[in-house]
Amino acid sequence: MQTVDLSSSFFAVFDLPVSFDVDLGVLSARYREAQRAVHPDKFAHAPEAERRLSVQMAARINEAYQVLKDPLSRGRYLLELQGVALDDADTAFDAAFLMEQMELRERLADVKNSTDPVRQLHIIADDIAVHGELLITQLASLLAEASAESLQQARDVTRKLQFFRRLNEEVETLEDELGDY
Repeated sequence: MQTVDLSSSFFAVFDLPVSFDVDLGVLSARYREAQRAVHPDKFAHAPEAERRLSVQMAARINEAYQVLKDPLSRGRYLLELQGVALDDADTAFDAAFLMEQMELRERLADVKNSTDPVRQLHIIADDIAVHGELLITQLASLLAEASAESLQQARDVTRKLQFFRRLNEEVETLEDELGDY
């Protein structure tokens, strides 16, 4: 049985360098390969201990894949590896960022009252995507620098990305609602 060290880093699970820049094609291929090797169905007739181990390894592979394929999760994970504490309850942001968030939320709230709500929602979704991509680029740069100061800045960027993730979820919910019109 090919084994996965259950205590290894998510990067080690797929034999990838510890870096924010992950080749998603390589990650996906190594994920499929690892899953094939340890999939519990292959061990249906194996002893109980081997079946249990295959389930644990498959779960570890799935968890590693889910974290590494998503830029926000990957950034948070890299910060954790560097010992940077992440507090989701911390909502202190600079005034400019908070104003920007309020404006985006107001625009979302006004979508249903606009003359072309679907078009308006797509414009907002595009704005959110642009902001998100800029933050991801900034996060990659800060994590690559890896100084104490840049890691704290990367922590703040991940918190901002989390806000944009929530906004994007609100857009998707609103999009579903508009589809019902």
